[in-house]
Amino acid sequence: MNETSTPANPGEALEAPTLARRCFESIKADVISGQLAQGTKIVESDLALKYGISRGPLREAIHRLEQIKLVVRIPHAGSRVVRLDSKMMEDIYIARESLEGMAARLAARLMSEAEISALLDLLEAHADGIDKTEGRAYFQSEGDIDFHYRIALASRNQWILENLHGELYQLIRMCRHQSGRSPARAQIALDQHRQIANAIARRDEELAEILMRRHISGAWETVRKILEDQND
Repeated sequence: MNETSTPANPGEALEAPTLARRCFESIKADVISGQLAQGTKIVESDLALKYGISRGPLREAIHRLEQIKLVVRIPHAGSRVVRLDSKMMEDIYIARESLEGMAARLAARLMSEAEISALLDLLEAHADGIDKTEGRAYFQSEGDIDFHYRIALASRNQWILENLHGELYQLIRMCRHQSGRSPARAQIALDQHRQIANAIARRDEELAEILMRRHISGAWETVRKILEDQND
């Protein structure tokens, strides 16, 4: 007679994955926003207390953070929050300028009218968000409410999408959070997003690419200045 075992509590089997996922999202948000500082050593007992979670789900969350490059494991030294040094960030922005420029060109060619309308509506929602911070910040959540994600998705190019929004996506978001810290950058970034969206709406592929490239290079200049000020 075959017997199958079942958990004493049917919800028990689902509890750990759910806790791990919630912990993963919480730590990810804190790393990207800088609340969990770059280079911070991962001490399980401290994080378990901070996030109110047991060691098992916490370790699963940390493993997922390693997979998306937000936590790095250093031989004989344990795990730490990734540190974005100047060279790494410069490399990311150089790659972004090329890839996102091409994504904007393809979006101007391929986006449907409904997608363009939704993109313009998204920017109005972003404007409201900036107003709520009195122009001090422009931070976008990930996924469909991320302007850059929408453009990459609209390129219909899987290679571009995988490189911009695959495992490096969260590192890119960390970089973007750095530029978003500049008070003057919020309105500038929104205005540039609108210019890019309008070029896409006019199906001007060349202009859409040029504007996106300028937008990314301008963001890098802002980040570079922040890094220089920090090192002074």
